[in-house]
Amino acid sequence: MITRLETGQRMSKIVIHNDVAYLCGQVGAGETVAEQTADCLSRIDALLEQAGSDREHILQAIVWLRDMADFAEMNAVWDAWVPEGHAPARACGEARLARDVLKVEIIITAAVRR
Repeated sequence: MITRLETGQRMSKIVIHNDVAYLCGQVGAGETVAEQTADCLSRIDALLEQAGSDREHILQAIVWLRDMADFAEMNAVWDAWVPEGHAPARACGEARLARDVLKVEIIITAAVRR
């Protein structure tokens, strides 16, 4: 069974299949990459809760930065957010994002809590 939450014409914010939650890419508001990352992670927290998951159940994260020069600044926020001992598999790359003001986008896959 596939469950789709907050589904629109283009995408669903959450898709759950076989107790795995797939979140659509999240971006955040703010001027700096740190501010955008913090806001983005706050949005991820809300979606994880809605999906019946949490930070400790994240399986994989894909991080896209507009500029890899922001890697350390983004990581400072990320490292404080990830629970110790629960770091997911993660990739980070540089990409042109949907809008010029965006500095970071994060895609999460997580196990649903049992």
